Amino acid sequence: MRVVTSNDTGLSTSNGRHAGRNWGGVLPVLVALCVAVGGCRCPHKGQSKPLGEKTPAQQPQAPAAPSVPAAQQAKAQTELPIKPGEQISLFDGQTLGQWKATDFGGQGDVSVKDGAIYLGMGNYMTGVTWSGPVIRMNYEISLEAMRVEGSDFFCSLTFPVAENPCTLILGGWGGGLCGLSSLDHFDASENETTRMMSFEKGKWYKVRLRVVPNRIQAWLDDESLVDVDVTGRKIGIRIEVDLSQPLGIATYSTTGAIRNIRLTRLPEQP
Repeated sequence: MRVVTSNDTGLSTSNGRHAGRNWGGVLPVLVALCVAVGGCRCPHKGQSKPLGEKTPAQQPQAPAAPSVPAAQQAKAQTELPIKPGEQISLFDGQTLGQWKATDFGGQGDVSVKDGAIYLGMGNYMTGVTWSGPVIRMNYEISLEAMRVEGSDFFCSLTFPVAENPCTLILGGWGGGLCGLSSLDHFDASENETTRMMSFEKGKWYKVRLRVVPNRIQAWLDDESLVDVDVTGRKIGIRIEVDLSQPLGIATYSTTGAIRNIRLTRLPEQP
C-alpha cells in the first residue's frame, strides 16, 4: 500500500496542481479496514448505539415525588421548631453561632468578648443578622443592650411581623430617640411610638419585644416603651436596615454591645 502524504489531502499544491489524484485509490482500502474492525462511528450527534441499548425515553423512570406547595416548604425552612411557652437562647456568649456580620459597607468590627457581641463603631452601620429560622408571629424576643461609645442608636432591632419587617430603635437622633420604624411609612421620629429617653454609656438595659396579631409591644427595664395596635397599618422598615432582615441588630456610628438574646414562642392568638 502506498503511504498517503500531505499532498493526498485534496488541497492544492503551491504550483497550483490538484494533489488529490491518488485519493480514490486509497478510499476503498480505508472502507475495508473500517468494515474489518466492526464499522466506524461518528463522534457527533446521532452516532450509532450498540444493539439492545435503550434510549433515554425507554429507561425506567422513578416514581415522581409528591409535590409540596412552595409556601409550605418555605415555612418549614424558616420557622423555629419550638413549642408555645418554650424559650431558647439565640446566643451562647462565646461564638456568633448563626449570627453573621452584616455587610452594610463602612461597618466596624464585630467580635465576641466577655459574653457579649460587640458592634464596633463604623462610618455607617454595624450589625449582625440571624441566619437561622425564625418565628414570625406570637413570640417575644429579649436581650440586654449597652452603648459603649458614640451618640446615635446603640440598638436597632429588626424583627418579623408575619411577612413584614419592622425595627425597634433605641437611642437614635442624638442619643435619646426610641420607637418603631416604620408605621404607615412614618419613622420612629414621626409616629405615635416616638419616645425620648436618657441612656448612660456603659450601662446594660433590658429590652423585651412582643409580637402578636394586631399588636406590637416593647419594654425597657420592664417599663412600657411601645404598645401600639397595628390593625390595618402599613408595617415596614427603612431601606438602611434592609440587610438586617428577617432578624437583626445594628448600631449607627456607635459602638454597642448585645448579650442574653432569647426567643420565646407564645401561645397562638386569634
